[in-house]
Amino acid sequence: MSARLSIIVAVAINNVIGKDGDMPWRLTSDMAHFKRITAGKPVLMGRKTWQSLFVQPLPGRENLVLSRDSGFAVKGAMVFNDLTAMIAKGKELAGANGEVIIIGGGVLYEAALPLSDRVYLTRVSANPDGDTYFPELDAKTWQLVKQQPYPADDKNDHAFVIQVFDRVD
Repeated sequence: MSARLSIIVAVAINNVIGKDGDMPWRLTSDMAHFKRITAGKPVLMGRKTWQSLFVQPLPGRENLVLSRDSGFAVKGAMVFNDLTAMIAKGKELAGANGEVIIIGGGVLYEAALPLSDRVYLTRVSANPDGDTYFPELDAKTWQLVKQQPYPADDKNDHAFVIQVFDRVD
């Protein structure tokens, strides 16, 4: 058996995931969920996502970065110019029963979604302006297997639901 390839993403009702290289909300509970899901696992991201991180590299995880720029190099992460090679290295690092997590951004999500086995999707009850979007999940391809709602409160700008979808095709 091969390691599972998963995506983790927070998506607004209008499918916005970002604006100007940042997320358009503050959801402390969702950040805790992100840390819990990705802890100890290889995380795969695009160059813009890497550059948007406040902590580089993300601690306790192997960080793999995809860039079209063959000269792009960073301290604390492995850089790839090929998505297939990056995923293969992530799976190798995760081990046969492990999990590799795609953490963004929009271009990488779109390329990796057809290859992924699971999506950890946080559906944010908001319609912000944005310039980066997540593709719609096809109901014929993805089955909802778990969900947990969270209310808006002093730590979370908006109500949201954390959902887990598994590939069915």
